[in-house]
Amino acid sequence: MKNLARACFGMLLAVSAISAPAFAQEEDAGDGITITGSATVVSDYRFRGFSQSNEEAAIQGGFTIGHDSGLYAGTWGSSIGFNNGTEIDVFAGFAKEVTPGLTADVGATVYLYPGANNTTVIEPYASLTGAIGPATVKGGIAWAPGGQNSLGDNSGVYLYSDVGVQIPDTPVKLKGHFGYAKSDSFLGGLDGDVIDYSVGVDFTWKVLTLGVAYVNTDAPKFGGYKETVGADGAVVFSLGAAF
Repeated sequence: MKNLARACFGMLLAVSAISAPAFAQEEDAGDGITITGSATVVSDYRFRGFSQSNEEAAIQGGFTIGHDSGLYAGTWGSSIGFNNGTEIDVFAGFAKEVTPGLTADVGATVYLYPGANNTTVIEPYASLTGAIGPATVKGGIAWAPGGQNSLGDNSGVYLYSDVGVQIPDTPVKLKGHFGYAKSDSFLGGLDGDVIDYSVGVDFTWKVLTLGVAYVNTDAPKFGGYKETVGADGAVVFSLGAAF
């Protein structure tokens, strides 16, 4: 993130809420329990448009345990460029189809940075996912309430929408993302408001997925701020494996 919020994880105020890891592949563990997981290498770890790895490559991985009831819990981690170099997220929630083709998901994520003081952040989230023609559309909200040691009196809310279109009879999936963050802090943008967006494509072969996406934000360019915090436009590559 190039020195952005090394002390208090300000990116939450400035700017996938975490759910089951990408490229997940289900394994039936019996008693209605399934386990999914993934391992990924990315050319730049972008979170809500901001680089968390100083615009360098990062290694990521995680797993989720889910139950037929809709309850799930899991963890996800990544190398980062601040707070001792490691981020570990722990999340839990409940996801259920509320009407045919429409799934609701509510839960919370705890962001942890081992070895760094006063950096833990708790962020509740909620989302709806449904199909519109050939597209899968997801809309959600994530909220980081104030009063946490790492945030002080600041709080932040993040609204987003994701769209994915699988091209029939091909391994190709088109995807797009749009997000808006409103914060009490100016860390993500001088006025506390930041828009991030991305467009990309995934290519899947067996358990492997190769992705490429263009990511950018509307963070201000004044004084080189946008480049300094790693919020400038970039093409990001990823290679993930499901297990």
